[in-house]
Amino acid sequence: MVIDCHCHAGKGDYMTAPWNTDAPIEPYLRRARAAGIDKTVVFGPFHSDYTKANAQVARIVAKYPRRLIGFAFVHAARDAGRIFAMVERAVKEWHFRGIKLHGYQAMPTREVCEVARAFSLPLLADVVGRAEVVDMLAPQYPDVTFIIPHLGSFADDWRAHQRVIDQLVRYPNVYADTSAVRRFDYLVEAVKRAGARKILYGSDGPWLHPGLELHKIRLLGLPPAEEALIAGGNALRLLREVKVGEAAADVPRPARRYSYEERCPVGSAIETRLPPAAEAEYEL
Repeated sequence: MVIDCHCHAGKGDYMTAPWNTDAPIEPYLRRARAAGIDKTVVFGPFHSDYTKANAQVARIVAKYPRRLIGFAFVHAARDAGRIFAMVERAVKEWHFRGIKLHGYQAMPTREVCEVARAFSLPLLADVVGRAEVVDMLAPQYPDVTFIIPHLGSFADDWRAHQRVIDQLVRYPNVYADTSAVRRFDYLVEAVKRAGARKILYGSDGPWLHPGLELHKIRLLGLPPAEEALIAGGNALRLLREVKVGEAAADVPRPARRYSYEERCPVGSAIETRLPPAAEAEYEL
């Protein structure tokens, strides 16, 4: 089974760039079918209200239930104090199977990590080149699965790629996806050093072509069993561990309520500061 673990769907409401304006799913699905992709993890584009964005994604998933798997998008700062409720609805009502968070808006917090742990959800956390954040998250929450998209950097930051590869080797709970990694040798190195079990195929659709991104996995020239792990086996293994629907009925709410400063492992004053090149990529 081939599973794309990284795709956006629905409309954003900023309308200043493609990734906060519109992520049409139908063109993506046509391309994915042609490429032999069986299922796709979807979440919204950037949005000012992820409660609305997640509900929109739920409607899209309901329209294509055999092909799409929903993740709940959260803003660690703006949604602080209600993340459990947002994720609880997504998991129980819509059967979503993960959490998406973007570090441009706010880095993962203790609140987010504890909700992910409570529901056994993988946390797809874009650290926008700030790979050092993973060195705080992974040991603090060894029972949370962290998936780092773009091997740490959509902006081709080789230093982030290299550090995430080191983290894949060191931390059993850290994985990476292959979406938008243009420096191919870092994919080769990641598999060589960390093993095929730590890498997941992702496309960052609909803006990147899922077939082109999948072809990069084929070009690695791996044995069939290892290629199958990256193409979908790893994602399937992680997603099967999630509690959804009635199975999530007895999940307890985390007892402690942190201040925002305590929730943020990288410090509230710096969590959204990026290098100038990365700022340009995500300018709102």
